[in-house]
Amino acid sequence: MAEAVPSALLGRPEVAYIGLGANLDGPREHVERAAVALTALPSSRLEGVSRLYRTAPVGPADQPDYINAAARLVTRLPPRALLTALQGIERAHGRVRDGTRWGPRTLDLDILVFGRRQVAWPGLVLPHPEIHRRAFVLVPLTEVAPADLGIPGQGRLDGLLAAVPKDGVAPLAPIALSLPAGALRPAAAADDSSNGKPPQAALS
Repeated sequence: MAEAVPSALLGRPEVAYIGLGANLDGPREHVERAAVALTALPSSRLEGVSRLYRTAPVGPADQPDYINAAARLVTRLPPRALLTALQGIERAHGRVRDGTRWGPRTLDLDILVFGRRQVAWPGLVLPHPEIHRRAFVLVPLTEVAPADLGIPGQGRLDGLLAAVPKDGVAPLAPIALSLPAGALRPAAAADDSSNGKPPQAALS
């Protein structure tokens, strides 16, 4: 379950694309349950979720294959509040962040794209800087985003997909959800603080 997030909301909803992945302790169930958890995010509506994909791991080779998916979320949560909520879902699935990059995990939820925002904050870079290199992100993303989606600083989704090798990305079953799901409530207060420019930092 997502944990509490700040009450200040965006003045208007924005579209965010979320990457889902897992490769430990029944990864398919973790991803499916995480998709359900997205429907319960406050001031948000889950509008689409891709089928599941089995993908080869990136990074250390001595780890299990991943199960990946992508989701389209319309939300009034500011980016950092959304990140807080997603990390709460991760923790509920036993995710422990120990600083290891690309290692095995019970659940990984990444904000891939948030509207047209380009930011580099401590712990959050938008859009995710590795989208253009990762078939396991791009392939499911094409199921929930338009082909001409512009990913700021990287290019159009269809062009990025055409440029990456897709070996090791195998489609599995759809995720059974009745969509759209969730509710957008009127903004209690417009939050412009997320447009600030904290010091730049790379993702850990």
